[in-house]
Amino acid sequence: MDLEDQGSIKAIAEKEGTANMVVLLGSPEPEAAEMYATTVTSGDPTYAGPLAGVPLGLPVYHIFEPEFKQLIPPEVYRAQAEMSEMALPAEELCARVRSIREQSGVKPIT
Repeated sequence: MDLEDQGSIKAIAEKEGTANMVVLLGSPEPEAAEMYATTVTSGDPTYAGPLAGVPLGLPVYHIFEPEFKQLIPPEVYRAQAEMSEMALPAEELCARVRSIREQSGVKPIT
């Protein structure tokens, strides 16, 4: 998540509030997914971007997580994400993002 993305997320959260926001990640690398999840829940862990020290507490999911996957029409998921899910370490990606969400105490989507 680059500094521009952090700035955009922060601006939207300040303008609209965080009550109805969810962050959906599609990162192919577990370490990056974990860092992005930390950034939108607890603040930028590198202290380099606009979200440094800004704990937004946003619910964050990886697109491969069943809770979010079930919200996507099956034909759309098949066309847009299914091949990636098969080729990438999907279980590890989901586990890393879920762990950050649970550690931060962010309520899951319902």
